Amino acid sequence: MSLSYLRAILITDPLIVLATILMGSISMAASLFDSTGRAQHKVARIWARMLLAISGVRVRVEGLEQIDPRAPYVIASNHLSYMDTPVVLAWIPLQFRFLAKRGLFRIPFLGTHLHRAGHIPVPREDARAAVKTLNDAGRIVRERGVSILVFPEGGRSPAAMRPFKEGAAYIAIRAGAPIVPVALVGTRPVLPMGSVHVRSGHVTVRIARPIPTAGLKIHDRSALTEQVRDEVARLLNGANPVH
Repeated sequence: MSLSYLRAILITDPLIVLATILMGSISMAASLFDSTGRAQHKVARIWARMLLAISGVRVRVEGLEQIDPRAPYVIASNHLSYMDTPVVLAWIPLQFRFLAKRGLFRIPFLGTHLHRAGHIPVPREDARAAVKTLNDAGRIVRERGVSILVFPEGGRSPAAMRPFKEGAAYIAIRAGAPIVPVALVGTRPVLPMGSVHVRSGHVTVRIARPIPTAGLKIHDRSALTEQVRDEVARLLNGANPVH
């Protein structure tokens, strides 16, 4: 997401601007007293709910009982819209960090927030550095007990769901943490690709039973990736989360 695109989204609604300035300032202040990023995440969750309420976006969550709010996971979701992250932030009650393009960390104010909150920049242009980033993400999940949100398609899908990249599976195996398939339905009409106008609408979040990774090795990441993608596809086709 470029700085110009971010600005364009914000200026379409003055209430969104005010909410973002207010909660961003609170988050920055909280970061001075909390180096773990947990306080910033709580503030971001409130901001996300404000954004959805202002925009008239109603969210239904299915399968929330599948996850333990105290446990760390790798969350692997399909990616339809820039509204996906606010929806997950607002409605999945996990302390999580996410992988983001390194360019976002260079944006004034936003980049500072991302760094202080503990989110992880991804150097896509450097394969060796990218692998180090995945290892670091796995260590963060394992040592800090926080979750990681990953969109394995690598970007927003314009139509059908794309093949999944193996990063989410790699992190989960390194962390020894379960991976949670999540399907988002309805976020594309709320904020279509190329549009800067957030629209009202209904969004559904479907959460599958976490897939354990204990005992798996790095060479199992391809099979795990396909298993996760198949589960997300099943949820997108309207299947109810398995209890």
